Amino acid sequence: MILLSFDIEEFDMPLEYDGKILLEEQLAVSRDGLQKILALLKKHDIKATFFSTVVFAENNQDLITELLSQGHELASHTCYHSYFIEEHLAESRQQLEGLFDTKVTGLRMPRMSPVSSKAVADAGYHYNSSLNPTWLPGRYNNLKVSKTYFYDQDILMMPASVSYFRFPLFWLSFHNLPLFLYQFLVKKSYTYGQYLNVYFHPWEFSNIKKESYKLPGFTTKDTGEAMVKKFDRFLTWLKKNHYSFGTFQQFQNQLGS
Repeated sequence: MILLSFDIEEFDMPLEYDGKILLEEQLAVSRDGLQKILALLKKHDIKATFFSTVVFAENNQDLITELLSQGHELASHTCYHSYFIEEHLAESRQQLEGLFDTKVTGLRMPRMSPVSSKAVADAGYHYNSSLNPTWLPGRYNNLKVSKTYFYDQDILMMPASVSYFRFPLFWLSFHNLPLFLYQFLVKKSYTYGQYLNVYFHPWEFSNIKKESYKLPGFTTKDTGEAMVKKFDRFLTWLKKNHYSFGTFQQFQNQLGS
């Protein structure tokens, strides 16, 4: 099963690189990108999982309602993208469920930050997709983490997909590799684990102000309309090769957990 997911949040990444962007613009960039994502998924009749911060959801209730009406899953990305305390685990789940008529069972921490499975379970979640089983300088070293799903204290752990030699297949790889090479790695990874878990962000699909945001070139390569076209070709390739798609909840139900 192909598990496509999107972290819908305040676009605060420029602040990591001494760029300037107000909250209003952070939300506007992500809103624009999310609209493009929903159009692509609708075009290809694909369901996905959206990990949302409470801040983004509160300010874009119409889009969250729309994605739920299209059969997508809403999961938690905690309350804020740049600030976290453990209490936000339960608070974000409860607030998202209070805003929308849906059951929130999944979590992804902002920037794949570590969190204990006990805290996740105590907050009422069933699965956690906050692991990238690779080494990313300055972020994390998860080279000893399982490359496929596993259980920890009754929480289904859903690591992001990597290649056989742990090359990450997340959003950054998608932007910087030729599509044919990315597709080759996807095919190999799927053969190994029988599922693919790759994640993206709405801002990647939006025409961002690269200069004022001061983002490194490797993070903004093939963004905006280039990303829309590239992602459209990727989805077309997946459909042509008869891969099945589903949400994280559907995958968990398939496992019987």
